[in-house]
Amino acid sequence: MTLSPEALITWMNTWPPEAIWPLMLLLCFGSVLVLHRLFGAAGLYVYIAVAVIGANIQVLKAVKFALYPDPVALGTILFASTYLATDILAEQFGKQAAQRGVWLGFVAFLLFTLLMILNLGYAPLTPAQAGEAMAWALPYHTHMASLFTPQLTFFAAGMLAYLISQHHDVWLYEWLRARFSQHLWLRNNGSTAVSALIDNTVFSILAWMVFAAEPLPFSTVFFTYILGTYWLRLAVAVLDTPFIYLARHWSYQERKYSYA
Repeated sequence: MTLSPEALITWMNTWPPEAIWPLMLLLCFGSVLVLHRLFGAAGLYVYIAVAVIGANIQVLKAVKFALYPDPVALGTILFASTYLATDILAEQFGKQAAQRGVWLGFVAFLLFTLLMILNLGYAPLTPAQAGEAMAWALPYHTHMASLFTPQLTFFAAGMLAYLISQHHDVWLYEWLRARFSQHLWLRNNGSTAVSALIDNTVFSILAWMVFAAEPLPFSTVFFTYILGTYWLRLAVAVLDTPFIYLARHWSYQERKYSYA
């Protein structure tokens, strides 16, 4: 096999989706730990911003898992891992640091979207303008437009759901810590499980009922969209538990870097 990104992707496309799932999980949770270890709160802020942007791109791809009868949109693991990052921020740097991470994620995605819209605002090359030297660039305007031109309803629903659920996650984490200070697993799992359900509920109702041109019946929204991927998010919440304990014992230590 030729060692190239295209060859690697082609090779992985022969795997079942269930084989990619744990690799994505380990990459996301491992990245949270490494960035926290190396850069402290700043590293977690960077991760949240990247994860929010990346999850909103990944969600445009759907795959068929054996467990589900219908295809499932991706981005669940990446987005769910932001709860681990905000929980570590709350645990080790305080409530305000966690709230700052939530707002940075929102601002990062908003700014990224605006930058890409302006980028798409440039008139694309015509074949005559491109010639042979730049012919490779001709398809990319359409490719980028399909990825980065947001449907306003989904954008508004997604950002409102993100802000509501993430701020609730920070609040509930602190509420549980005040009452069950000895049980890190409880505040980690409890806050994430409830907040993920809020995120699914708010987004699904806004996107498929309130903002939709042809609203879906509530029963369809509830069973297909709210509960459809919630069990997957609940599994991610449980699986991130060892990582928050590792973050406690593998915490950030300030270093002096030399750039000379």
